[in-house]
Amino acid sequence: MQTLKSAKPGDTVRVTRIGGGDRNLTGSPVKRRIMEMGITKGAELHVRKVAPLGDPIEVTVRGYELSLRKEDAELIEVE
Repeated sequence: MQTLKSAKPGDTVRVTRIGGGDRNLTGSPVKRRIMEMGITKGAELHVRKVAPLGDPIEVTVRGYELSLRKEDAELIEVE
């Protein structure tokens, strides 16, 4: 299982799941917020930049740029 948090700048990844591992986020406000930003299963994310300390992570999704906290990026499983 790879998460968005482990992706490197320049990588393009596809979302396989939101929630990650043992966390059951069904109906949670965090999962809803991530999905409202356009990050849904099957969406392609291009990792543009990662801040020096790893927080935030800047990605391009559905034609716009978005910054995510590493705690949120850890919940997004990618391939």
